[in-house]
Amino acid sequence: MSNWSRSFRYLVGLFLLAALVGFVYYAREAIQPLIVSAFIAYLINPAAVFLAERTRLSRRAAVTIVYFTAILLLFAVPATVTPFFLDELTGVGQDLFDLLSQFQAALAEPLIFMGMSLDLSEVGRALGGLESLLITPLPEDAFWILESTSRGTIWFLVIIVTVYLLLVYWPNLRDSLIGLAPATAQGEARELYRQLRGVWMAYLRGQLLLMLVVGVVFAIAWTILGIPGAFVLGVIAGLFTLVPDIGPILAVALAMGVALLEGSSWIPLSNAWVTVIVFLVYFVLINLKNMWLRPVIMGRSVHMNEGLIFVVILMATILNGILGALLAVPVLASSLIIYNYLLRKVLGQQPFDQESPFVRRIRRTDETSSTRPARRLIKKQNRN
Repeated sequence: MSNWSRSFRYLVGLFLLAALVGFVYYAREAIQPLIVSAFIAYLINPAAVFLAERTRLSRRAAVTIVYFTAILLLFAVPATVTPFFLDELTGVGQDLFDLLSQFQAALAEPLIFMGMSLDLSEVGRALGGLESLLITPLPEDAFWILESTSRGTIWFLVIIVTVYLLLVYWPNLRDSLIGLAPATAQGEARELYRQLRGVWMAYLRGQLLLMLVVGVVFAIAWTILGIPGAFVLGVIAGLFTLVPDIGPILAVALAMGVALLEGSSWIPLSNAWVTVIVFLVYFVLINLKNMWLRPVIMGRSVHMNEGLIFVVILMATILNGILGALLAVPVLASSLIIYNYLLRKVLGQQPFDQESPFVRRIRRTDETSSTRPARRLIKKQNRN
């Protein structure tokens, strides 16, 4: 068997690197859906691992059960909730259009103020155009909506299929990636992977804690205000916290809709004023969450400064929107771990800092895992 010369191997390596960069640039629109798929798989994976460890099911069977349960919940919850609100939301929409028509009719008459006549009929006609635009979109808007819906449906299908494939084949994919390293470096590659995994698992625990705290706080707030379904609205607020910006907006929109339709059980004000109070309470609580609670929980989860976490989340939101805000913290923490590893290798030191909080956490996990079979055996003997 003939071996390639070093120069030829370097040439082939550079060619493969250039091909990879070119492919990533060509398929750059697919990167974000793939990142979303990987993040969703990362969220679901602990449940699949737990089910596989607690039962005699194979990983594929556990993944299939957890995956299709999540899909069922994804479609079942909106399908169950929507009929209860559809008729009332339709009535609210009609009331808003009637109010808009009355406002337009009032603007058609000149407004007399301190002896001066103000003609606001143009504003009224503009509002009429807005109403017709909302009811009957232009043909080019219809084509744009159709195209956007079609592309969104395709990407949605890509995401749900990719999530399943990542869940099923991740152990093989992980071992293959580690196997790309030279044999002498595979131990370090595996340890580096374990530290990175520790970062993401710590981030997931922080997210779950944040969702729990937000859900409890909003449930208590809506209960104090006397909003019907306060517990359900609090649970929704906690779950939607996972999606920055849009999630809390949807949660408060739902709470405001309930307040507008049902009002308060004890506040002696009109439904409109109750809705305003709901918005003000939401505004205060959500800013406390964004500026204090989330940086503290995320910072302690990944062992980073809370102020730095706050700045990073803001910058990521500006640069990359929702996905950036969602992934900024674990990506930054992972980057710091990789940087520290490379720096220690360059300086000729041990590749990993044994005093690192993630190394200590991994060590505690290994000790717990090693003693778990013994504890199970002792419990079984005690039962017998």
